[in-house]
Amino acid sequence: MTSTSRANVVSSFTIVKGAMIEETYAVFAAWDFERSKRENLDRLRDENFIGASSTTWLRDVAKVLNRRFDPAGRDRPLVVLAQHGFPLDEWKPLLLWHMTRDEFLVRDFIETWLFAAYDGGTFRVRTEDVEEYLGGISKRGATTEHAWSVQTTKRVAAGLLKIAVDFGLLRGSSTKEFVSFHLPEKSFLYLLHAMRDEKLSPSKVIASPEWRLFLMRPADVEHELLRLHQYRKLEYQVAGSLVQLSLPCTSTSEYAERMVA
Repeated sequence: MTSTSRANVVSSFTIVKGAMIEETYAVFAAWDFERSKRENLDRLRDENFIGASSTTWLRDVAKVLNRRFDPAGRDRPLVVLAQHGFPLDEWKPLLLWHMTRDEFLVRDFIETWLFAAYDGGTFRVRTEDVEEYLGGISKRGATTEHAWSVQTTKRVAAGLLKIAVDFGLLRGSSTKEFVSFHLPEKSFLYLLHAMRDEKLSPSKVIASPEWRLFLMRPADVEHELLRLHQYRKLEYQVAGSLVQLSLPCTSTSEYAERMVA
């Protein structure tokens, strides 16, 4: 978990603005590590190299990226992948994982509420259902930047569902339905490295609630590990309560470099 003091602060602004998948990819593809975050975002605002339709939207993109990411630190591997043209469909799940390091509400909503609905066999979800969940977020350790009006709560609920649609977990417009989501192999391997970077033991990696971001249960994770072991993409051994997991690289950064080599 991130150590920043804002980790549990919920921003309605970033959620209402949405996932910004293509915009983030385009900005990171042009990122210059020689410059500071501020210089990179100033350049974005000055040059509009992503072709934003208005100066307001361009400003919003810069604000959200500033709030959401740490390109020189924690999120550097994500930037490296975009710089090398890593395929967007495989990059997208990694973006979700990275943005939820600091977006408490997106993480909590998908990991707890949306996953529980999916796991319980719910087929459709509505904005009203999410509004009810939002009523209890303070009990979950989150603080909002200011008190939300009824209208803000509705917009945040709709925003959360739209983010889930953008990342391919749901589909539909007014009523949302679950889709069968499949995490690409390279994305799965990247996330294994990321979780190991957090010093999780192999059994804790498998049981991590973070797989719920991709609607995966521990059994699904184990199934994928066994498949990749079979194809010699990693080593996974279980003997009673002993679990051994050997990954191709020593860190997420090294794996990201290998993915684009």
